[in-house]
Amino acid sequence: MQLPIVVQNLSKFYSKKEAVKNISFKINKNEIVGLLGPNGCGKTTTIAMMLGLLKPSNGKVFIDGEDIEKKRISLLHKMNFISPYIELPKKLTVRENLIVYGKLYGVKEIYKRINYLSDKLRLREILNNKTGELSSGQKNRVSLAKALINDPKILFLDEPTASLDPETGDFVRSFIEKISKEKNMSILLASHNMDEVKRLCKQVLMMKDGSLIDQGTPEDLIIRHGKENLEEVFLKLNRS
Repeated sequence: MQLPIVVQNLSKFYSKKEAVKNISFKINKNEIVGLLGPNGCGKTTTIAMMLGLLKPSNGKVFIDGEDIEKKRISLLHKMNFISPYIELPKKLTVRENLIVYGKLYGVKEIYKRINYLSDKLRLREILNNKTGELSSGQKNRVSLAKALINDPKILFLDEPTASLDPETGDFVRSFIEKISKEKNMSILLASHNMDEVKRLCKQVLMMKDGSLIDQGTPEDLIIRHGKENLEEVFLKLNRS
């Protein structure tokens, strides 16, 4: 059986800058893997290459055994993503945005899917509101609905709870936990929230200056580096 995600010797160069340097890892079915590192370490570039949005300088990304660079169009329906750096069209209502993205992904029974996600993500009361007028917490839940509109098996989450209040952040984390188990999703989570990573992730990949510098379960990393928590491990690795 093919693994959902395999990254082999992946690199990305910009002129003389090496944004990502020869990284390799795998993500199993029904597994959430955390991708940690300081700003500018190559996390977002790595995700862009895994989505087929950015051409690698070297290396390969395989989704269900197929090369994303060669089969991106046919693989798109299996994947989706959320990022705070990419906003949905502000002048469209929440409903209109979800319809547009549903059609882009060829979703069947799109209105039934929107109703399902609206109930799960507490969107029912804001479906007719313009997206640009929403609070940050509301926008986050709408972006998550967009990321799930095509019922993906592989999900890329780039800072999914950034700038959220504690209650909304906990709601989103609980939802991610539940949906990943229900749908047997493979998820790559890039986050700066160490408690979030420890709660959600089976494995953690630590990046620095474009390279993978360590990996393991949150508990293994804490013990290996002789620290009290994952945040202390993060600080140690990035200050050394």
